[in-house]
Amino acid sequence: MVFLQNMSPVKQKILLLLLGGLDFAYGFTPERRWRALKNISYQWKKIDERELREEVNRLHKSKLVKKEYKSDGSCSLSITEKGKIKILSYKFSEMEIRSDHWDGKWRMVVFDVPEKIRRGRNALRWKLKLLGFYELQKSVFVLPYECKDEIDFIVEFFGLRKYVHYGILESIDNDIHLKQVFNLK
Repeated sequence: MVFLQNMSPVKQKILLLLLGGLDFAYGFTPERRWRALKNISYQWKKIDERELREEVNRLHKSKLVKKEYKSDGSCSLSITEKGKIKILSYKFSEMEIRSDHWDGKWRMVVFDVPEKIRRGRNALRWKLKLLGFYELQKSVFVLPYECKDEIDFIVEFFGLRKYVHYGILESIDNDIHLKQVFNLK
């Protein structure tokens, strides 16, 4: 993670844009794909061409991206596994959940992570609290905002897919208390 913080903003942006391409490719809904494409386009326009060429060469030398030259003289970039790991770490530390609109539903994350991978369980609990989840019980967390993509990302990041479950509730018996916790009306 320190490695990414020491990267130039242009280098970080290039890696994020390449990852955005993956986000677009794996976007399951048209809305998610459109959001990824819109963000890629916006960020791409903000990069200086000379800086771009220099940073692409540096990224290639550090084996974070792979360059492939085509017969028409164009160059294709793809992110390497090493690059994916670095950028996922960066994206993980920058993650936020938008809390601008409550649709009246509660998002619940429930997990039962075995003791042998306690560090993963503790890291998951820490990240959920950091994102604003309320700890209803030791392994049950609640949030009133849409967060499915973020939870999927966190679960994959920690490798805990088979131990974590996500649900959307229309009501919960202590919702008066939860509304107070999240300052909702």
